Amino acid sequence: MSHIVKERQNEWLPKIEAALDQYTAECGSLHPELLAAMRYSLLDAGKRIRPILALEFCRAAGGHPEDAMPFACGVEMIHSYSLIHDDLPCMDDDDLRRGKPSCHIRFGEDTALLAGDALQPLAFETMLTRSTVSPALTVKAAGVLAHACGAAGMVGGQVIDLQNEGKNVGMKDLRLMDSGKTGAIIKAACLMGVIVAGGGEDLLHIADVYAENIGVAFQITDDILDVTSDAATLGKPVASDIENDKSTYVSLLGLDKAREEAARYTALAVEAVAPLGEKAEFLAAFAQMLAERIN
Repeated sequence: MSHIVKERQNEWLPKIEAALDQYTAECGSLHPELLAAMRYSLLDAGKRIRPILALEFCRAAGGHPEDAMPFACGVEMIHSYSLIHDDLPCMDDDDLRRGKPSCHIRFGEDTALLAGDALQPLAFETMLTRSTVSPALTVKAAGVLAHACGAAGMVGGQVIDLQNEGKNVGMKDLRLMDSGKTGAIIKAACLMGVIVAGGGEDLLHIADVYAENIGVAFQITDDILDVTSDAATLGKPVASDIENDKSTYVSLLGLDKAREEAARYTALAVEAVAPLGEKAEFLAAFAQMLAERIN
């Protein structure tokens, strides 16, 4: 891991955790078990990739990264809700997430489902009520995430994923699914960071291209780790794609070619932010780290 990535992770991770803790503790809940399930899946877990991207694109666009914190936490709440639902028996039926029992194993299927449901509106409540930037920028940024997590983005990709089980789908269909299920939220995080900073169309385009490419590289790496890693390292079940009879980049391309493609898309992401000069240093190193991760 490069020095700048480690340095920025050390800077942001405690702040992200503290903000998520605060926002959930203050959100109010009619039932303590519901709030416990929400916090169980959201806090002290994950690499916080999406929040860090929102904060760092705000920095790269010349804004104050702290202004992006409510939006960084909002995208992480959406991500966590998606993981809760993705693990449910009606979806991927996984018992392990981030090295501990999945939310539905710990709290029951009904409470887990509702915990995910509750995290969705909390994400938008957090962005809309905790924002320190103008109402216009706040609404624009929240709108980007709303679009990305709905039928035209993450949820749409999840439906395609379920319908593709047991089918031999081609690369075009795989890319369409992954652009929604994985890529849309990553892209939203990057775009929100630029928007909060007041960045123009040129910066939004850079963020869009960067996110598009790291999103593909991220999913390819996920597919590789699903067949090369182990549950202890990943913190979730391995070989689940094979078990669920899903087409992946590895099944379509083979392991070596998949690795080449992950490297190629990572290089395209690095190239996309090159016009930012010194401000691109972290984003380039972060893209490389994501492609080389082991979990």
